[in-house]
Amino acid sequence: MTEQIIDQLQIGPEKTITLHFEIRLQSGDVVDSNFKGQPATFTIGDGNMLAGFEAAIFGLKAGDRETFLITPEHGFGMPNPSNIQKVGRENFADMELESGLVVGFQDASGELPGVVVSFDEKNVAVDFNHPLAGKTLEFEVEILEVI
Repeated sequence: MTEQIIDQLQIGPEKTITLHFEIRLQSGDVVDSNFKGQPATFTIGDGNMLAGFEAAIFGLKAGDRETFLITPEHGFGMPNPSNIQKVGRENFADMELESGLVVGFQDASGELPGVVVSFDEKNVAVDFNHPLAGKTLEFEVEILEVI
């Protein structure tokens, strides 16, 4: 019976978890954190967290605090060169362009952010890869509740 209770408290498929988390680049720069705010609650498999992040916390229970390395293959993937598109400069008529500028574009599913990579008089190269694609991340979690 004790083993069954322990299993219920461990993170696994379809468990609902409340946690604090922090995602950092390997340089230590913080990408996202809720340690100083409200904890996040989600259910394993509901699509709110990438599968690689979910897999890293499997087996943890309330009270655990761990840090994991998430490789690009288990995080935001590797950059895809075909996700860098040339867009006509006329689409940026009212903007002052610079490399690194994030621009929102509308597509069928809503707004899609892109990062200006380079530009000339005719075209603007826009990178639609996720900004964390290709990056190994440190993922720190403190598990508050598992139900």
